[in-house]
Amino acid sequence: MRRAIFSRKTAETEVEVELTLDGVGYASLDIPIPFLKHMLELATFHGRFDLSLKAKGDIEVDYHHTVEDIGIALGKAFDIALGERKSIRRYGFSIIPMDEALSSVIIDMCFRPNLVYKVNKQLGFIKDFDTSLIKEFFKAFSDNARCTLHIIVHYGENTHHIIESIFKAFGKAIYQATRKEDLKNSYPSTKGIL
Repeated sequence: MRRAIFSRKTAETEVEVELTLDGVGYASLDIPIPFLKHMLELATFHGRFDLSLKAKGDIEVDYHHTVEDIGIALGKAFDIALGERKSIRRYGFSIIPMDEALSSVIIDMCFRPNLVYKVNKQLGFIKDFDTSLIKEFFKAFSDNARCTLHIIVHYGENTHHIIESIFKAFGKAIYQATRKEDLKNSYPSTKGIL
């Protein structure tokens, strides 16, 4: 079983993650930010990994610390669960529509953290959630999962639809990239190492 347990505690937040890569899409999330909880439920379902995540933070100040630290902890859990990353597909790609919105997510589980975030529309707020924090979440995830992550919104009008299409595509891309292949326990690279 490719699993990880990771916890992170700072003066601002406390996050505990339990992750099983080869799961069924089960999510048990205790997050004080309803919109982010909903998005992570979608990613977990479409990524077919099992995720138990508890988070608390100084949300009376702002959601920023909690969102970022959830991204850090989830990224670390993926990094641990993938280990040396031998015999994985390495690359994942998904393009997902959500009504009028269309987003692509491309991932390379290559030990080289990088985020390209092409969301040209100013998304603003959903209730009290500042949607600019979505980029902060994915930056923290890619840095700590040590992966290259490209997120491209092709078009869309409704902010909720746009972000939902991103998280669904993220789940599908993660699923592809983390699947095992018969590579005789070798790295998915012509260099022989990632």
